Amino acid sequence: MEDVTQANGAGDHAGPADHVGQANGAGAHAGHANSAETNAAPAEGAGADVGAAVAAAFRDEWGRVVATLIAWAGDWDLAEESAADAFAAALETWPRDGVPDRPGAWLTTTARRRALDRLRRAKTGDAKLRLLAATAGEGSGGSPVGRPDEPPGGPRERLDDDRLRLLYTCCHPALAFEAQVALALRTLTGLTTAEIARAFLVPEATMAKRLVRAKGKIRAAAIPYRVPPPAELPERTNAVLGVVYLLFNEGYGATSGDGLTRPELTREGLRLAALVTELLPGEPEPLGLLALLRLHDARAATRTSMDGELVPLEEQDRGRWDRPAIAGAVALLQRALTRERPGPYQLQAMIAACHAVATRPEDTDWPRIVRLYDQLLEHQPTPVVRLNRAVAVAMADGPAAGLAQVDAVAAELVGYPLLPATRADLLRRAGDHAAAATQYRAALAAAGNDGERRYLARRLAELTSG
Repeated sequence: MEDVTQANGAGDHAGPADHVGQANGAGAHAGHANSAETNAAPAEGAGADVGAAVAAAFRDEWGRVVATLIAWAGDWDLAEESAADAFAAALETWPRDGVPDRPGAWLTTTARRRALDRLRRAKTGDAKLRLLAATAGEGSGGSPVGRPDEPPGGPRERLDDDRLRLLYTCCHPALAFEAQVALALRTLTGLTTAEIARAFLVPEATMAKRLVRAKGKIRAAAIPYRVPPPAELPERTNAVLGVVYLLFNEGYGATSGDGLTRPELTREGLRLAALVTELLPGEPEPLGLLALLRLHDARAATRTSMDGELVPLEEQDRGRWDRPAIAGAVALLQRALTRERPGPYQLQAMIAACHAVATRPEDTDWPRIVRLYDQLLEHQPTPVVRLNRAVAVAMADGPAAGLAQVDAVAAELVGYPLLPATRADLLRRAGDHAAAATQYRAALAAAGNDGERRYLARRLAELTSG
């Protein structure tokens, strides 16, 4: 069994341990509207097909569109509202005109037009309207920006990225840490306030207030939309790494939805992690985070069955793991460790490496993993890390030992959806099938996506069908 949760850089949230994964392409902009609009293909199916196309575009393009609009207009709420308008327009027009060849370009241009309409209705000053209208077909820097599959130029071009600027703006030190992370997730991923609240284990109303306050502070303090100069990077590093981790984590184990994963978010997490290592080449923690994400991504293809069910670590086909990627990630981790400043991401990467290098599940060095969790607790003494450690203890010393530690931390994890799943698995291993079945039912009720539900339902059926 893999650790059921993964300690997280944000400190107060964690995702499923087998839930951490890959990221979305790269380019920050969708390009010019005209080419997107004239290349639309006739719709082939009914509204359901168009609805699926819009949903896919939302997953792939939301962060790009919002980041581009914020860079262009400098107004957070306007960017989100206009992006939402653009997706609503897609639902109305794509069934008639067909899905564009480049949905992101169509959405970006439509969102800019809707933003201009909103500003006109609000009687925004003529000078600002003329400036925005003149740049409505350009990237934030005044020129088209390449698509994800286009090779970037030099390092300066790679770091001239709207989503990277958005990430660093969200993580300005004037904002509280929890607000930094929540705002970045809301803006980059399009997660709902309810989904982010669930990730942070707080009420939705509390999270909504955090987001409103954060955007208000950015506006009132005129916080610049940019990647800060080198001298200001360190004070934002922890928050930036926490956001990238959570972004990847949401892709590796979706908070809600039909599928277990959201590959566009895991790809984006990997992309941003690599960019941050370029910004901070001498810092070990960005290297540790990149190693951690690549280790998880190296086995992404084996984490779901043909019908979309979660496949736990010990049941995965290790022959299909990406061994060259694992070797590369371990090399990155070793580079980080030579700096002799171990931090939480390096420690998590060491835990992930223990799993990745084990040829068979029984070869996993669980006692070492327990020791690594002890070190991680020195950096992040959170109940989620303690739950992870309890699983490792169960695998090293038996399920009874692990269950005792789960019980010790349970009061601090009320409402955490992975707590009953952890208990269920350890009770099943201990042979207490009746109690395990009760916990599997509770885990099913709390599961956020269909992949997890299929796995939990199968386990429950195995215990109760005979």
